[in-house]
Amino acid sequence: MNNVGIGTRALNFVIDTLLIFLISYFSYRTSSFYEFYYHSVDIPFYYFFWGTMVVYYFLFESIFTRTPGKWLSVSKVVNKNGKRPAIWRIAIRSIIRVLPIDCFFIPFLDKTLHDYASGTIVVEA
Repeated sequence: MNNVGIGTRALNFVIDTLLIFLISYFSYRTSSFYEFYYHSVDIPFYYFFWGTMVVYYFLFESIFTRTPGKWLSVSKVVNKNGKRPAIWRIAIRSIIRVLPIDCFFIPFLDKTLHDYASGTIVVEA
């Protein structure tokens, strides 16, 4: 069970963020259509982005233990024993990712805040 490096994690982040952005953008545009024609409430784009991020990571990591970015880099999320993480750990991971200070914990903890708080690691599959 080899932990993945920072470069692999950065690649995962870029791929997943691009997909999250695309999903959020199309959801936002659909909402804007309804807002214009049906005069519904205006919801800012960042609500769509952060909401999509939480749901995206929660669904992919709870069902498959990996996201599309992790599939491409052949890595997955496991608990400290190397087994599938509990659903509550995945929920914690997904929610903490929204915090803008998540990646700043790497120099101090040698891992991101969402890994530390949820007790999970990303390893080679």
